Amino acid sequence: MRLTRFTDLALRVLMRLAVADAELPTTRDVAATMEVPYTHTAKVVARLQHLGLVEARRGRGGGLALTAAGRAAPVGGVVRELEGAGDVVDCDGTTPCPLRGACVLRGALRRAQEAFFAALDPLTVDDLVQAPTGPLLLGIAGGPPGRHASP
Repeated sequence: MRLTRFTDLALRVLMRLAVADAELPTTRDVAATMEVPYTHTAKVVARLQHLGLVEARRGRGGGLALTAAGRAAPVGGVVRELEGAGDVVDCDGTTPCPLRGACVLRGALRRAQEAFFAALDPLTVDDLVQAPTGPLLLGIAGGPPGRHASP
């Protein structure tokens, strides 16, 4: 299974915000840190806000913050929400597959997709930024090393 770029960026944004501590980076800051276009990052942030995982504060002293729900969110649930419930293959597309009525592969792929999500369910966003990832993220973001270096 392959994640969309949107989901990949969303996970990286959540991880970046998980190590932000008292700092409130802006969407532009996060985009620059992740080396992705601001417009893509803004769309991702809007979606994460809608899901209640990220809070955006406006004005002086504003920025982005991970909510408590965002910090504790199961990665599998986040990926499910962002990727949608669609099938791995499009058997009913513009040219429907002639095997779709009796195909064993479609069900097997659906089970494999769910196994993929289930393998991510035990991990939370907070788990993703434990050492060695958290300190590396802080270094990329320009924060002091070792601030989030829990084992």
